[in-house]
Parts: sequence; structure tokens; C-alpha cells
Amino acid sequence: MKPEKILVLGPAWVGDMVLAQSLFKILKLQHPDCIIDVAAPAWTLPLIARMPEVNHGIALPFKHGQFALFERIKFGKSLRLKAYTQAIILTNSFKSAILPYAANIPQRTSFLGEMRYGLLNDIRSLDKTMLPRTVDRFVTLGLPAGANLPQDIPNPTLITNKENAAAALQVLGLEVPRNKVLGLCPGAEYGEAKRWPAEYYAEVANAALKLGWQVWLFGSEKDAAVTAEINQRTSQQCLDLGGKTALSDAIDLMSLCEAVVSNDSGLMHIAAALDKKLIAIYGSSNPHHTPPMNSQAVVEYLGLGCSPCFKRACPLGHLNCLKQIPASRVIANLT
Repeated sequence: MKPEKILVLGPAWVGDMVLAQSLFKILKLQHPDCIIDVAAPAWTLPLIARMPEVNHGIALPFKHGQFALFERIKFGKSLRLKAYTQAIILTNSFKSAILPYAANIPQRTSFLGEMRYGLLNDIRSLDKTMLPRTVDRFVTLGLPAGANLPQDIPNPTLITNKENAAAALQVLGLEVPRNKVLGLCPGAEYGEAKRWPAEYYAEVANAALKLGWQVWLFGSEKDAAVTAEINQRTSQQCLDLGGKTALSDAIDLMSLCEAVVSNDSGLMHIAAALDKKLIAIYGSSNPHHTPPMNSQAVVEYLGLGCSPCFKRACPLGHLNCLKQIPASRVIANLT
């Protein structure tokens, strides 16, 4: 018998892609010889490369939000020779189900999503009360229809490369640190309602610096302004990596950190998957929906009457769900 060959249509968000590794682990537990390929936006491929369960990452050539019907059909047809036995689609859009249908994959598994009758032939019901977490929903798609979730869902665990971390530091004119490093992740791609204030992060950074720690600021180009502000508030004593590292380098550099403080973001889920001591700060989002998959994680969440609102910006204009989490509370969890 040939091994199962599974194509997973992965999510676009970095954090969700980290959580998807729990699905890959479940698939391997059920079918140790199965071959898993993951098709997803190109920016997620550095993550996929750190997941030993995945055979191959396939970069989808479509722009974010682009329907591109004929291009999706053509791309799907190009995968027919791969002879996948099953497709598992982790996104709910109509367009995401076109590719596996065009690829003639015999079993196409997902939730119904945007009325995808015909495109899917293994439609699972989604009871959000029974599957409250994103990771639960991903994992259940890898189980036989009607099967119960396992009691212990495996946590994501990214592999890292210490040599690459050292090389990334060398490019910056630095050596691997001998003292403790605190990683701060003050960005959040989704919007400002998920971002703890920069001055609070600076207060945490200054407290760590006084203890003799190094402080590294992580973020994308979009986060460069806030990492620069935090660094300015610490008299330029931090290593500002905002917009200066590729995702693969950021993963390896974060592996050198003793602890990480982060908003609910992709970097938070990466820190959790690196098994770091983690303080995760939630505002407009819900820690019961996308918690860090890490037993060491401390979640700071006030659960105000107005939260979680899931908005990009605070609809009430006060951002109390984040501003009322004092820096002292985070510092206490670090020391």
C-alpha cells in the first residue's frame, strides 16, 4: 500500500500556521508514513521549513484576497501528478477550495465555509462551542469524521538553527550573548487594538536592563516605528531588530531568549512553539480562542465587559483592555 499523501491548504496568518503544526503532528500519529505537503502564501514557508512533519511547502502565487479563478484552476491542475489522496483545507473561503478540486484530489476535507458544496466532498460540521479554539478546529479536520478530539493535543514545536542565529548576529556586528535576553514583540499585524502601549513595553525593557539582561525588540517592517520608540525610551540600550530580520532569522534569534513578552501575534505563537517563558498580552482578541500552546505561558487578559471585540481599533476609543494591564504586572511575571 502506498502511504497517504495529504495536501494541506494552510492559513495566511503566521500565528495560525504555527497552530497548524498540531494538525500535522496528529496526522503523523495516525499515519506515521503519510506524506504531508502544505500549500500556503510564500511568507509562511520559513515556518513550514521548521516543521519536521511537513515534506514540502508550496508557495501559492495568488495575491491576498485575489479570486483568480482561472489561475487557481491552472495551479490545481499542475498538482495532479502529485497524486494526493486527501486535501485538508484550513481556510473557509470559496476560492481556497478551488485548487484541490482542480487537482482531482479524491477526498477534500473542510468545514462548509462559504457554501462550498461540490468543491468539498468531506464536509465537517463546525460547532464552535465544542471546538472553541482554532487549534481544535484544525486538528478535528485531520481526524476521521465524527471522531472525538484527543485529550492531549500536541503543542507546536519549531526546530531552530543555532548556527544561523550566530550568523544573523554576526551580520549585526554582535556575538551570541552570555547573559539573559528578554525578547519583546510589540507589534500585531491585525491592528492597534491588539498592541500593548509602547511606553509599557519600555518600562518592562528598562526593568530587565537594570537586572543585567539584554533586551531584543522583534518585529516586521510595519513594527519598526514602535520598536524604535521603545528603544528611544530606553536610551538606545535595546537591540532593535524591527524590520531588520527575515522570519527564519527571527525564529533562530528568539530561540536564544530566556523569556518573551508579546502581544497576541504571530511572534507570540512562535515564542510558544520555541517553549520560551512567555507573557502573552491580550486586548481585543480572545485567549480562549487562540491561546499560546505552551505550558510555561502566562496570559495577561482583563476580560472587560467590552472585550473581546475582535476589532482592529478600539471602537470606544479608550483601549482600556490593554492600558489597564500595568507594566509592573508583567515585570512581576518575569522576575
